[in-house]
Parts: sequence; C-alpha cells; structure tokens
Amino acid sequence: QVQLVESGGGLVQPGGSLRLSCTASGFTFSSAAMSWYRQAPGKERELVASITSGSGSTTYPDSMKGRFTISRDNAKKALYLQMNSLNPEDTAVYYCKAKFGTWGPEYWGQGTQVTVSS
Repeated sequence: QVQLVESGGGLVQPGGSLRLSCTASGFTFSSAAMSWYRQAPGKERELVASITSGSGSTTYPDSMKGRFTISRDNAKKALYLQMNSLNPEDTAVYYCKAKFGTWGPEYWGQGTQVTVSS
C-alpha cells in the first residue's frame, strides 16, 4: 500500500537548520508530484513547497521563499525539505503529500514535529 514516512524533525534553536526527509513506498514515486505542508497548533494546514514529477520544477508560496528548499531523489524514492534560518513561527507538524495528476488521488504521511525554541 502507499506509504509516506517523514523524518528529521526535532527541536532546533532559532536561526538553526533542519533537513526533513519523506520516504515513499507502494507507488511509482517518480510519477507523483510531491509537496510539503505544515500545520501549527490552532492553524490551518499550509503549503510549504511543491516539486513536480518529471522535470522536478519547484514552487514556493511567497511566504516560504528564501529559507526552504524542496528536492527529490527518485532513485531513493525520497523527498527532502531543507529549512534554514528557522524561527519560532516555523514550529509545526510537517507533512509530505504525493499527488497523481490534477484529479488523481493524493496521499499524506503521518507528519514530523518541528519545534523551534531556545
């Protein structure tokens, strides 16, 4: 079955960096558009970054540009999110999502907690 497993979260001090990973199984990873989302306590889930299948083009909401970098390794069936200059407002559960085409199914991982605090 489709499985997405995030890892790499944890506690980091303000100004620090983390690299999240999402390992996929049960589907053709290279065919899926992949995204990172996050959800802070009491807030709606929001898009952090996306990367297409095929060319691997990336997109970021304006609020996320500059500090986050999404990448993928199709051979390893892995998605990554490099996060730099973290601040307390980045504290959230981070989720990866796989989506197949505009109207196709989507799948979510269970999330990994990122806490930015001194």
